[in-house]
Amino acid sequence: MMVVHEAGHVVGAVCIGTIVEKVVLHPLAISRTDVANNQNPLVVIWAGPVLGALLPLVLLSLRRRVNEGLRPFAKFFAGFCLVANGAYISVGSIERIGDAGDLLGHGSPGWTLWLFGVVTIPTGFWLWNGLGPSFGLGTANGEVNRRLAYLSAGLLALTVLLELCFSPHQ
Repeated sequence: MMVVHEAGHVVGAVCIGTIVEKVVLHPLAISRTDVANNQNPLVVIWAGPVLGALLPLVLLSLRRRVNEGLRPFAKFFAGFCLVANGAYISVGSIERIGDAGDLLGHGSPGWTLWLFGVVTIPTGFWLWNGLGPSFGLGTANGEVNRRLAYLSAGLLALTVLLELCFSPHQ
């Protein structure tokens, strides 16, 4: 989720011609994207959560071209990105933390942050609805698709390895 979120900040920065100095994606640090000469910070800041929520939905929409067995994984990931980004922005606005604090500090009205959460969080829960059997719950009686489990574990391991190798810790 953090990789997709930070990719959104990078895309936003590149689209407005801002220089990306550093992206921190490390398992022992809070992820962030550092930019220089940012003439439109709201675009760069909003791009993280917005694209962080939309890119997994695009992946999900391409599921017809992907093995049908991956559909539950794609739905879970898209739902997780929606819930996580929505909660981060809307609830984060209360204490003005992270991107939510930056958005408020640069002039985004508080209601826009809450509206983002009101749209994304329920949509993420809606995507999760009915996925239990795909992950061994309910009628699946603990049976889990082994390929999906191995894929999940492999992607997690690859992400952590790449973060450890290529991202600064600070």
